[in-house]
Amino acid sequence: MAAERLVVIGGDAAGMSAASQARRLKGPDELEIVAFERSDFTSYSACGIPYWVGGDVPAHEDLIARTPEEHRARGIDLRMRTEVTELDLAGRRVGARDLASGAEEWTSYDKLVLATGARPVRLALAGIDAPGVHGVHTIDDGRALLDSLEAAGGRRAVVVGGGYIGVEMAEALTGRGFEVTLLTRGAEPMHSLDPDMGRRVTEAMERSGIRVVTGAEVTKVHTAESGRVRAVATDAAEYAADVVVLGLGVTPRTELARAAGLPLGETGGLRTDTSMRVRGHEDIWAGGDCVEVLDLISGRHRHIALGTHANKQGQVIGSNVGGGYATFPGVVGTAVTKVCDTEIARTGLTEKEARAEGLQYVTATIESTHTAGYYPGAALMAVKMLAERRTGRLLGVQIVGGAGAAKRIDVAAVALTAGMTVDQLTALDLGYAPPFSPVWDPVLVAARKAVSAVRAAG
Repeated sequence: MAAERLVVIGGDAAGMSAASQARRLKGPDELEIVAFERSDFTSYSACGIPYWVGGDVPAHEDLIARTPEEHRARGIDLRMRTEVTELDLAGRRVGARDLASGAEEWTSYDKLVLATGARPVRLALAGIDAPGVHGVHTIDDGRALLDSLEAAGGRRAVVVGGGYIGVEMAEALTGRGFEVTLLTRGAEPMHSLDPDMGRRVTEAMERSGIRVVTGAEVTKVHTAESGRVRAVATDAAEYAADVVVLGLGVTPRTELARAAGLPLGETGGLRTDTSMRVRGHEDIWAGGDCVEVLDLISGRHRHIALGTHANKQGQVIGSNVGGGYATFPGVVGTAVTKVCDTEIARTGLTEKEARAEGLQYVTATIESTHTAGYYPGAALMAVKMLAERRTGRLLGVQIVGGAGAAKRIDVAAVALTAGMTVDQLTALDLGYAPPFSPVWDPVLVAARKAVSAVRAAG
Protein backbone atom coordinates (compact mmCIF):
# COMPACT_ATOMS: atom_id res chain seq x y z
CA MET A 1 0.00 0.00 0.00
CA ALA A 2 1.43 3.39 -1.02
CA ALA A 3 2.24 5.92 1.69
CA GLU A 4 -0.12 8.85 2.16
CA ARG A 5 1.28 12.29 1.39
CA LEU A 6 1.07 15.20 3.80
CA VAL A 7 1.74 18.63 2.31
CA VAL A 8 2.62 21.45 4.70
CA ILE A 9 2.56 25.08 3.60
CA GLY A 10 4.79 27.13 5.89
CA GLY A 11 8.08 26.13 7.49
CA ASP A 12 8.02 27.94 10.81
CA ALA A 13 6.50 27.12 14.21
CA ALA A 14 3.11 25.61 13.40
CA GLY A 15 4.02 24.01 10.09
CA MET A 16 7.22 22.28 11.13
CA SER A 17 5.85 21.32 14.56
CA ALA A 18 3.02 19.58 12.72
CA ALA A 19 5.39 17.91 10.27
CA SER A 20 7.80 16.80 13.01
CA GLN A 21 5.07 15.40 15.25
CA ALA A 22 3.44 13.55 12.35
CA ARG A 23 6.84 12.07 11.48
CA ARG A 24 7.32 10.86 15.08
CA LEU A 25 4.06 8.95 14.80
CA LYS A 26 4.42 7.63 11.27
CA GLY A 27 7.49 6.59 9.33
CA PRO A 28 8.24 7.40 5.67
CA ASP A 29 6.74 4.10 4.52
CA GLU A 30 3.37 5.20 5.93
CA LEU A 31 3.48 8.98 5.49
CA GLU A 32 5.43 11.05 2.97
CA ILE A 33 5.83 14.65 4.14
CA VAL A 34 6.46 17.55 1.75
CA ALA A 35 6.82 21.06 3.19
CA PHE A 36 7.11 24.40 1.37
CA GLU A 37 8.76 27.52 2.82
CA ARG A 38 9.13 30.87 1.02
CA SER A 39 12.14 32.13 2.98
CA ASP A 40 15.66 30.95 3.80
CA PHE A 41 14.86 29.90 7.36
CA THR A 42 12.74 27.38 9.26
CA SER A 43 11.67 26.92 12.86
CA TYR A 44 12.98 30.18 14.27
CA SER A 45 11.84 32.55 17.01
CA ALA A 46 10.40 35.67 15.41
CA CYS A 47 9.70 36.88 18.96
CA GLY A 48 13.45 36.98 19.54
CA ILE A 49 14.24 39.30 16.63
CA PRO A 50 14.00 42.55 18.67
CA TYR A 51 16.53 41.13 21.14
CA TRP A 52 18.89 40.20 18.31
CA VAL A 53 18.54 43.68 16.84
CA GLY A 54 19.15 45.17 20.29
CA GLY A 55 22.29 43.10 20.78
CA ASP A 56 21.06 40.89 23.62
CA VAL A 57 21.14 37.87 21.29
CA PRO A 58 24.51 37.75 19.50
CA ALA A 59 23.50 36.22 16.16
CA HIS A 60 20.41 35.26 14.19
CA GLU A 61 21.55 31.61 14.26
CA ASP A 62 20.75 31.63 17.98
CA LEU A 63 17.08 32.13 17.12
CA ILE A 64 16.87 28.99 14.95
CA ALA A 65 15.54 25.89 16.67
CA ARG A 66 15.96 23.54 13.70
CA THR A 67 17.56 24.11 10.31
CA PRO A 68 16.25 22.85 6.95
CA GLU A 69 19.01 20.24 6.91
CA GLU A 70 17.93 18.94 10.31
CA HIS A 71 14.33 18.64 9.16
CA ARG A 72 15.40 16.79 6.02
CA ALA A 73 17.51 14.41 8.11
CA ARG A 74 14.29 13.47 9.90
CA GLY A 75 12.59 12.42 6.69
CA ILE A 76 10.79 15.63 5.70
CA ASP A 77 11.04 16.75 2.04
CA LEU A 78 11.50 20.46 2.81
CA ARG A 79 11.55 22.75 -0.22
CA MET A 80 13.01 26.15 0.65
CA ARG A 81 12.54 29.40 -1.25
CA THR A 82 9.41 27.88 -2.78
CA GLU A 83 6.10 29.72 -2.60
CA VAL A 84 2.74 28.01 -2.86
CA THR A 85 0.64 30.10 -5.22
CA GLU A 86 -2.59 28.14 -5.55
CA LEU A 87 -4.75 25.57 -3.79
CA ASP A 88 -6.76 23.16 -5.95
CA LEU A 89 -9.05 21.54 -3.40
CA ALA A 90 -11.06 19.60 -5.96
CA GLY A 91 -7.89 18.13 -7.43
CA ARG A 92 -6.25 17.75 -4.01
CA ARG A 93 -3.06 19.47 -5.10
CA VAL A 94 -1.08 22.69 -4.53
CA GLY A 95 0.71 24.82 -7.11
CA ALA A 96 4.15 26.17 -6.13
CA ARG A 97 6.86 28.35 -7.68
CA ASP A 98 10.61 28.11 -7.07
CA LEU A 99 11.56 31.70 -6.25
CA ALA A 100 15.10 31.30 -7.59
CA SER A 101 14.39 29.66 -10.95
CA GLY A 102 10.75 30.60 -11.48
CA ALA A 103 9.89 26.96 -12.18
CA GLU A 104 6.35 25.96 -11.30
CA GLU A 105 4.95 22.59 -10.29
CA TRP A 106 1.87 20.92 -8.86
CA THR A 107 2.12 18.60 -5.85
CA SER A 108 -0.74 16.30 -4.87
CA TYR A 109 -1.74 15.67 -1.26
CA ASP A 110 -3.83 13.32 0.81
CA LYS A 111 -3.66 15.61 3.85
CA LEU A 112 -2.92 19.33 3.85
CA VAL A 113 -1.67 21.69 6.57
CA LEU A 114 -1.92 25.45 6.18
CA ALA A 115 0.60 27.32 8.31
CA THR A 116 0.98 30.44 6.19
CA GLY A 117 1.49 32.80 9.11
CA ALA A 118 0.71 36.50 9.15
CA ARG A 119 1.85 39.62 7.32
CA PRO A 120 2.84 42.91 8.96
CA VAL A 121 0.42 45.82 8.66
CA ARG A 122 1.93 48.49 6.41
CA LEU A 123 0.29 51.89 6.00
CA ALA A 124 -0.53 53.06 2.47
CA LEU A 125 1.36 56.33 2.77
CA ALA A 126 3.72 58.33 0.59
CA GLY A 127 7.32 57.37 1.37
CA ILE A 128 6.47 54.25 3.34
CA ASP A 129 8.69 52.10 1.08
CA ALA A 130 11.67 54.44 1.21
CA PRO A 131 15.11 53.13 2.18
CA GLY A 132 15.48 53.31 5.94
CA VAL A 133 11.85 52.31 6.65
CA HIS A 134 11.61 48.79 8.03
CA GLY A 135 9.12 46.23 9.24
CA VAL A 136 10.47 43.59 11.59
CA HIS A 137 8.78 40.24 11.06
CA THR A 138 11.38 37.82 9.72
CA ILE A 139 15.09 37.16 10.10
CA ASP A 140 15.63 38.79 6.71
CA ASP A 141 13.83 41.88 8.05
CA GLY A 142 16.16 41.92 11.05
CA ARG A 143 19.22 41.66 8.81
CA ALA A 144 18.00 44.53 6.66
CA LEU A 145 17.35 46.70 9.71
CA LEU A 146 20.79 46.04 11.19
CA ASP A 147 22.39 46.96 7.86
CA SER A 148 20.27 50.11 7.78
CA LEU A 149 21.34 51.11 11.28
CA GLU A 150 24.95 50.88 10.14
CA ALA A 151 24.20 52.98 7.06
CA ALA A 152 22.16 55.63 8.88
CA GLY A 153 23.75 59.05 8.71
CA GLY A 154 22.49 59.99 12.18
CA ARG A 155 21.22 58.48 15.40
CA ARG A 156 17.52 59.42 15.30
CA ALA A 157 14.95 56.63 15.14
CA VAL A 158 11.18 56.76 14.94
CA VAL A 159 9.06 53.74 15.85
CA VAL A 160 5.51 53.79 14.47
CA GLY A 161 3.15 51.74 16.62
CA GLY A 162 2.89 51.19 20.34
CA GLY A 163 2.10 47.49 20.58
CA TYR A 164 4.42 44.65 21.56
CA ILE A 165 6.78 45.01 18.60
CA GLY A 166 6.77 48.79 18.89
CA VAL A 167 7.88 48.94 22.52
CA GLU A 168 10.35 46.08 22.07
CA MET A 169 11.94 47.78 19.07
CA ALA A 170 12.05 51.11 20.91
CA GLU A 171 14.10 49.37 23.59
CA ALA A 172 16.32 47.66 20.99
CA LEU A 173 17.10 50.92 19.20
CA THR A 174 17.79 52.70 22.49
CA GLY A 175 20.26 49.93 23.29
CA ARG A 176 21.94 50.61 19.95
CA GLY A 177 22.50 54.23 20.97
CA PHE A 178 19.69 55.81 18.96
CA GLU A 179 17.52 58.69 20.12
CA VAL A 180 14.08 57.08 19.88
CA THR A 181 10.62 58.56 19.39
CA LEU A 182 7.64 56.21 19.54
CA LEU A 183 4.43 57.32 17.80
CA THR A 184 1.16 55.63 18.71
CA ARG A 185 -2.42 56.37 17.73
CA GLY A 186 -3.72 55.30 21.10
CA ALA A 187 -4.10 57.24 24.33
CA GLU A 188 -1.12 55.23 25.63
CA PRO A 189 1.18 52.54 24.21
CA MET A 190 0.22 48.89 24.72
CA HIS A 191 -3.41 48.98 23.60
CA SER A 192 -3.69 45.45 25.01
CA LEU A 193 -3.74 47.12 28.43
CA ASP A 194 -6.23 49.57 29.88
CA PRO A 195 -5.08 53.20 29.50
CA ASP A 196 -4.34 53.58 33.22
CA MET A 197 -1.89 50.67 33.03
CA GLY A 198 -0.61 51.82 29.66
CA ARG A 199 0.27 55.13 31.28
CA ARG A 200 2.68 53.28 33.52
CA VAL A 201 4.38 51.91 30.41
CA THR A 202 4.68 55.43 28.99
CA GLU A 203 6.29 56.65 32.20
CA ALA A 204 8.73 53.74 32.19
CA MET A 205 9.74 54.40 28.59
CA GLU A 206 10.23 58.10 29.25
CA ARG A 207 12.42 57.29 32.25
CA SER A 208 14.56 55.27 29.86
CA GLY A 209 14.93 58.21 27.48
CA ILE A 210 12.33 57.15 24.91
CA ARG A 211 10.04 59.93 23.73
CA VAL A 212 6.42 58.74 23.57
CA VAL A 213 3.89 60.66 21.44
CA THR A 214 0.30 59.50 21.89
CA GLY A 215 -2.72 60.23 19.73
CA ALA A 216 -0.37 60.49 16.74
CA GLU A 217 -1.81 59.74 13.29
CA VAL A 218 1.04 59.24 10.81
CA THR A 219 0.29 60.97 7.51
CA LYS A 220 3.50 60.80 5.47
CA VAL A 221 7.12 59.66 5.40
CA HIS A 222 9.42 62.39 4.10
CA THR A 223 12.56 61.51 2.15
CA ALA A 224 15.83 63.27 1.45
CA GLU A 225 17.27 63.93 -2.02
CA SER A 226 19.02 60.57 -1.76
CA GLY A 227 15.63 58.91 -1.42
CA ARG A 228 16.30 57.75 2.15
CA VAL A 229 13.87 58.55 4.92
CA ARG A 230 14.46 61.86 6.72
CA ALA A 231 11.28 62.40 8.79
CA VAL A 232 7.87 61.05 9.76
CA ALA A 233 4.92 63.44 9.66
CA THR A 234 1.78 63.15 11.78
CA ASP A 235 -1.37 65.22 11.69
CA ALA A 236 0.21 67.52 14.29
CA ALA A 237 4.00 67.53 13.88
CA GLU A 238 7.06 66.21 12.07
CA TYR A 239 9.76 63.98 13.61
CA ALA A 240 13.25 63.75 12.15
CA ALA A 241 14.34 60.19 11.46
CA ASP A 242 17.46 58.48 10.16
CA VAL A 243 15.68 55.13 10.45
CA VAL A 244 12.01 54.18 10.90
CA VAL A 245 10.64 50.92 12.30
CA LEU A 246 7.01 49.93 11.77
CA GLY A 247 5.34 48.04 14.60
CA LEU A 248 1.69 48.17 13.56
CA GLY A 249 0.74 44.57 14.19
CA VAL A 250 -0.07 41.76 11.77
CA THR A 251 -3.00 40.28 9.88
CA PRO A 252 -3.54 36.61 8.93
CA ARG A 253 -1.91 35.60 5.65
CA THR A 254 -4.92 33.79 4.22
CA GLU A 255 -5.12 34.90 0.58
CA LEU A 256 -4.65 31.31 -0.65
CA ALA A 257 -7.34 30.04 1.70
CA ARG A 258 -9.75 32.81 0.71
CA ALA A 259 -9.23 32.14 -2.99
CA ALA A 260 -9.90 28.44 -2.41
CA GLY A 261 -13.13 29.18 -0.54
CA LEU A 262 -12.01 27.98 2.89
CA PRO A 263 -13.93 29.42 5.87
CA LEU A 264 -12.53 32.60 7.42
CA GLY A 265 -13.62 34.46 10.54
CA GLU A 266 -14.24 38.14 11.22
CA THR A 267 -10.53 38.89 11.53
CA GLY A 268 -9.68 37.09 8.29
CA GLY A 269 -8.16 34.10 10.05
CA LEU A 270 -9.02 30.51 9.19
CA ARG A 271 -11.72 28.89 11.30
CA THR A 272 -10.92 25.46 12.72
CA ASP A 273 -12.42 23.04 15.20
CA THR A 274 -10.63 22.01 18.40
CA SER A 275 -8.58 19.42 16.49
CA MET A 276 -7.30 22.32 14.30
CA ARG A 277 -9.10 20.82 11.29
CA VAL A 278 -10.47 23.49 8.95
CA ARG A 279 -14.22 23.51 9.36
CA GLY A 280 -16.00 21.51 6.69
CA HIS A 281 -12.81 19.96 5.30
CA GLU A 282 -11.90 16.51 6.57
CA ASP A 283 -8.29 16.40 5.36
CA ILE A 284 -7.19 20.02 5.80
CA TRP A 285 -5.75 21.45 9.01
CA ALA A 286 -4.48 24.94 9.86
CA GLY A 287 -2.49 26.47 12.70
CA GLY A 288 -0.35 29.38 13.79
CA ASP A 289 -0.74 33.03 12.88
CA CYS A 290 -3.13 32.31 9.99
CA VAL A 291 -5.96 31.02 12.23
CA GLU A 292 -8.40 32.45 14.73
CA VAL A 293 -8.51 31.04 18.25
CA LEU A 294 -11.34 30.71 20.73
CA ASP A 295 -11.16 33.15 23.63
CA LEU A 296 -12.28 31.07 26.60
CA ILE A 297 -13.38 34.13 28.59
CA SER A 298 -15.48 35.96 26.00
CA GLY A 299 -16.45 32.95 23.88
CA ARG A 300 -15.45 34.85 20.74
CA HIS A 301 -12.86 33.94 18.12
CA ARG A 302 -9.85 36.24 17.94
CA HIS A 303 -6.63 36.54 15.98
CA ILE A 304 -3.67 36.30 18.36
CA ALA A 305 -0.26 35.86 16.74
CA LEU A 306 1.97 34.14 19.29
CA GLY A 307 4.63 31.48 18.95
CA THR A 308 3.29 29.63 21.98
CA HIS A 309 -0.05 29.05 20.28
CA ALA A 310 1.57 28.16 16.96
CA ASN A 311 3.79 25.46 18.47
CA LYS A 312 0.94 23.93 20.46
CA GLN A 313 -1.38 23.97 17.47
CA GLY A 314 1.31 22.35 15.33
CA GLN A 315 1.68 19.57 17.88
CA VAL A 316 -2.08 19.03 17.87
CA ILE A 317 -2.20 18.92 14.07
CA GLY A 318 0.73 16.51 13.84
CA SER A 319 -0.81 14.22 16.41
CA ASN A 320 -4.12 14.07 14.56
CA VAL A 321 -2.54 13.69 11.12
CA GLY A 322 -0.31 10.94 12.50
CA GLY A 323 -3.24 8.90 13.77
CA GLY A 324 -3.29 10.10 17.37
CA TYR A 325 -5.70 12.44 19.09
CA ALA A 326 -5.21 15.94 20.49
CA THR A 327 -7.15 19.19 20.83
CA PHE A 328 -6.48 22.89 21.23
CA PRO A 329 -9.38 24.14 23.37
CA GLY A 330 -8.62 27.87 23.26
CA VAL A 331 -6.77 30.64 25.05
CA VAL A 332 -7.28 33.24 27.77
CA GLY A 333 -5.17 35.90 26.07
CA THR A 334 -1.95 35.75 28.08
CA ALA A 335 1.02 37.79 26.87
CA VAL A 336 4.17 39.28 28.40
CA THR A 337 6.91 41.62 27.24
CA LYS A 338 9.33 44.19 28.62
CA VAL A 339 10.64 47.62 27.78
CA CYS A 340 14.01 48.43 29.34
CA ASP A 341 13.66 47.63 33.06
CA THR A 342 9.86 47.41 33.09
CA GLU A 343 7.92 44.17 32.63
CA ILE A 344 4.41 44.13 31.14
CA ALA A 345 1.83 41.33 31.31
CA ARG A 346 -1.85 40.71 30.70
CA THR A 347 -4.37 37.89 30.57
CA GLY A 348 -8.13 37.72 30.18
CA LEU A 349 -10.21 40.77 29.35
CA THR A 350 -9.47 44.48 29.62
CA GLU A 351 -12.19 46.94 30.60
CA LYS A 352 -12.86 47.77 26.95
CA GLU A 353 -13.17 44.09 26.07
CA ALA A 354 -15.43 43.36 29.05
CA ARG A 355 -17.75 46.22 28.08
CA ALA A 356 -17.85 44.93 24.50
CA GLU A 357 -19.11 41.60 25.86
CA GLY A 358 -21.82 43.31 27.90
CA LEU A 359 -20.26 42.24 31.19
CA GLN A 360 -20.75 44.17 34.39
CA TYR A 361 -17.52 44.25 36.34
CA VAL A 362 -15.51 45.83 39.10
CA THR A 363 -11.82 46.65 39.12
CA ALA A 364 -9.10 46.69 41.76
CA THR A 365 -5.59 48.08 41.37
CA ILE A 366 -2.81 47.71 43.91
CA GLU A 367 0.87 48.57 44.17
CA SER A 368 3.32 46.27 45.88
CA THR A 369 6.84 44.93 45.53
CA HIS A 370 7.92 41.69 43.89
CA THR A 371 9.86 40.66 47.00
CA ALA A 372 9.44 41.48 50.66
CA GLY A 373 9.67 45.26 50.90
CA TYR A 374 12.71 45.10 53.16
CA TYR A 375 14.62 42.70 50.91
CA PRO A 376 17.43 44.34 48.88
CA GLY A 377 16.40 45.19 45.32
CA ALA A 378 12.65 45.11 45.94
CA ALA A 379 10.99 46.50 42.79
CA LEU A 380 7.58 48.14 42.57
CA MET A 381 4.79 46.56 40.57
CA ALA A 382 1.13 47.36 39.90
CA VAL A 383 -1.57 44.72 39.51
CA LYS A 384 -5.00 45.50 38.07
CA MET A 385 -7.76 42.92 38.34
CA LEU A 386 -11.23 42.72 36.77
CA ALA A 387 -13.99 40.62 38.31
CA GLU A 388 -17.59 40.05 37.27
CA ARG A 389 -19.79 42.22 39.41
CA ARG A 390 -22.44 39.71 40.44
CA THR A 391 -20.48 36.46 40.63
CA GLY A 392 -16.94 37.59 41.45
CA ARG A 393 -15.64 35.50 38.52
CA LEU A 394 -12.13 36.58 37.56
CA LEU A 395 -12.21 38.30 34.15
CA GLY A 396 -8.72 39.66 33.62
CA VAL A 397 -5.42 40.77 35.14
CA GLN A 398 -2.78 43.29 34.03
CA ILE A 399 0.66 43.74 35.58
CA VAL A 400 3.29 46.44 35.06
CA GLY A 401 6.43 46.56 37.17
CA GLY A 402 10.08 45.82 37.71
CA ALA A 403 11.99 42.57 37.54
CA GLY A 404 9.93 39.59 38.71
CA ALA A 405 6.56 41.15 37.87
CA ALA A 406 5.52 39.73 34.50
CA LYS A 407 5.57 35.98 35.11
CA ARG A 408 3.14 36.39 38.01
CA ILE A 409 0.54 36.63 35.26
CA ASP A 410 0.73 32.84 34.93
CA VAL A 411 -1.10 32.43 38.24
CA ALA A 412 -3.93 34.54 36.86
CA ALA A 413 -3.93 32.62 33.58
CA VAL A 414 -4.41 29.33 35.43
CA ALA A 415 -7.17 30.86 37.56
CA LEU A 416 -8.96 32.16 34.44
CA THR A 417 -8.70 28.80 32.71
CA ALA A 418 -10.15 27.11 35.78
CA GLY A 419 -13.02 29.63 36.00
CA MET A 420 -12.08 30.73 39.51
CA THR A 421 -13.61 33.62 41.40
CA VAL A 422 -11.47 36.30 43.02
CA ASP A 423 -12.56 34.93 46.40
CA GLN A 424 -11.16 31.51 45.48
CA LEU A 425 -8.01 33.19 44.18
CA THR A 426 -7.27 34.72 47.60
CA ALA A 427 -6.98 31.23 49.09
CA LEU A 428 -4.31 29.93 46.69
CA ASP A 429 -1.28 28.46 48.42
CA LEU A 430 1.47 30.39 46.64
CA GLY A 431 5.14 30.16 47.44
CA TYR A 432 6.63 32.62 49.92
CA ALA A 433 10.10 33.62 51.01
CA PRO A 434 11.40 37.20 51.30
CA PRO A 435 13.63 36.98 48.18
CA PHE A 436 10.64 35.97 46.06
CA SER A 437 7.49 37.57 47.44
CA PRO A 438 5.91 39.53 50.26
CA VAL A 439 3.89 37.44 52.74
CA TRP A 440 0.86 38.36 50.66
CA ASP A 441 1.78 37.97 47.00
CA PRO A 442 0.73 41.00 44.92
CA VAL A 443 -1.72 38.89 42.89
CA LEU A 444 -3.45 37.82 46.12
CA VAL A 445 -3.50 41.39 47.42
CA ALA A 446 -5.25 42.48 44.23
CA ALA A 447 -7.69 39.57 44.57
CA ARG A 448 -8.53 40.60 48.13
CA LYS A 449 -9.23 44.14 46.97
CA ALA A 450 -11.35 42.79 44.10
CA VAL A 451 -13.39 40.71 46.58
CA SER A 452 -14.11 43.90 48.54
CA ALA A 453 -15.15 45.67 45.33
CA VAL A 454 -17.52 42.84 44.41
CA ARG A 455 -19.11 42.94 47.86
CA ALA A 456 -19.39 46.74 47.79
CA ALA A 457 -21.13 46.50 44.42
CA GLY A 458 -23.78 44.28 45.99
